[in-house]
Amino acid sequence: MKKLFTVGILAVCSLVIANAKTYEITLSSVTKVGSVQLKAGQYTVKVTGTNAVFTQEETAKSFTTPVKVENGDKKFESTQVNATKEGSTDVVKEIELGGSKMKLEFGEF
Repeated sequence: MKKLFTVGILAVCSLVIANAKTYEITLSSVTKVGSVQLKAGQYTVKVTGTNAVFTQEETAKSFTTPVKVENGDKKFESTQVNATKEGSTDVVKEIELGGSKMKLEFGEF
């Protein structure tokens, strides 16, 4: 019976992992996102719990930073990065995830 229960739990966990959606963003310059600084380039973004994982497409190197996830009333049409300029560095405040109702907020919370 324990073996069947364990297999069932593993199957459910696999479904959750398989359904974790990634979103693509392109950064045109050095950009600070939460606690990490990212070089210019293409990244995929995936939310895992209270963290956002940015994976650089060219090198497959991953960067993890805390994130606050907000759910809106309607789906965003496209993925949009909202940033401000601080000195010579762009600082991401939030990312709206296209095709979902999720908005990722970075910074102090």
